[in-house]
Amino acid sequence: MIIALSQSSRLESIWQLLMVSIIFVVVLGMAYYTTKLISKLQRKQSFNDNIEVIETFKITTNKYIQIVRTGNKYLVIAVAKDTITMLSELDKEQLNFKSEAVEQKESFSEIFSKIKELKLKK
Repeated sequence: MIIALSQSSRLESIWQLLMVSIIFVVVLGMAYYTTKLISKLQRKQSFNDNIEVIETFKITTNKYIQIVRTGNKYLVIAVAKDTITMLSELDKEQLNFKSEAVEQKESFSEIFSKIKELKLKK
């Protein structure tokens, strides 16, 4: 009788672990797809051809200098916690833009495969 109870409690424990694992995977999947959906919605809302932040430089906590393109003008602004101040206007020739080749970002799978190759070499 003791053996029968221990086997049934083991099966019950395994069943509970399996159910918790399935619930965890479902919740994780829902969180992933919800994040993707919110990202797409925010990208659509923030899409604008007339205003773009070109570069941001952090001076101190809550204080930044930004180069912003508004239409065809490039403005240098100082951004603090409660204020934004225009510092100057720049010509496009005064700016150094990164080339397209440098801006290409690697996908997560490419980075992961590189790390995996490095681990295998060791």
